[in-house]
Amino acid sequence: MKSIGVVVIGRNEGNRLHHCILSVLGEGIRVVYVDSGSTDGSVALAQSLGVYVVELDKSLPFTAARARNVGFEHLLTIEPNIEFIQFVDGDCRVVEGWLTKAVSELIARPDVVVVCGQRKEEFPKNSVYNRLCDIEWNTPIGETKACGGDSMIRVSALKNVGGFNPTLIAGEEPELCVRLRQAGGMILRIDADMTWHDARMTHFSQWWKRSQRGGYAYAEGSWLHGAISERHWVKESRSIWFWGLLLPLLAVIAVWPTKGVSIILLLIAYSVLAYRIYQYILKRGFSSEDAIVYSLFCILGKLPQVQGQIQFHISQLLKQKTTIIEYKNAT
Repeated sequence: MKSIGVVVIGRNEGNRLHHCILSVLGEGIRVVYVDSGSTDGSVALAQSLGVYVVELDKSLPFTAARARNVGFEHLLTIEPNIEFIQFVDGDCRVVEGWLTKAVSELIARPDVVVVCGQRKEEFPKNSVYNRLCDIEWNTPIGETKACGGDSMIRVSALKNVGGFNPTLIAGEEPELCVRLRQAGGMILRIDADMTWHDARMTHFSQWWKRSQRGGYAYAEGSWLHGAISERHWVKESRSIWFWGLLLPLLAVIAVWPTKGVSIILLLIAYSVLAYRIYQYILKRGFSSEDAIVYSLFCILGKLPQVQGQIQFHISQLLKQKTTIIEYKNAT
């Protein structure tokens, strides 16, 4: 196998981190774990497993992008000739055989700079929120615009674009992929299981914060790259503002002059949108039950997403930097 390394990032992942690190240990594979201020013994756990451990400076804001960059840089000091790096979040475990498949793909396709596979939710039946994650992870195979937190990246390409943007609190992978594609690289998702993810979302508040973080990421992504030809996340941001704020606000304002008809029209509009999402999910091969759940939460998700959008623009106006929006519980 070509020279590869693995960067694992985490914050209070508990036993999930244990399973994650064990899944990437192997002969000749350098593994670096980067910790973002964990208080659950993650650092000691990683050290006990014999991997390189880096603790982020607590005086600077924690972000996943910053952690990945630090892990990348540390890996290169250990093994300067590494050609490929697998990034993986500490709440995931890598499927056996994935690293070999990913390396083979990158060797065979010099034009490909990032290769990813299928991330699956390990316990989708534990909660409706885990189930939503499982549907979200199921993405089309082939050339794509972006990858997620789990992916293997060609080192030369990552160096060329200067790594991840360390200031982003979310959406750092799609933002990186924008720059990689602008530099002429291809992002490829292959038909192979890559990682098992353990969301452990059991409360509505966790789902709400995760959706809020997504809205913030859409806003920041469109702010950074909305002016380029592909209009990165501009459409998504406009949709959030329209469905999450503008339309319901107009409906409320018009309640008195329309004698309540505006609320009925709002509900009809939401129903039409939900039905369109439902049909789209069905066409992707999901069950009717999954399509119903996903479409309803997509509509409801516009509210925390618009909250995230507002949060981003207020921070820009006040020239403040928002810290990470956490939805996970320390376990």
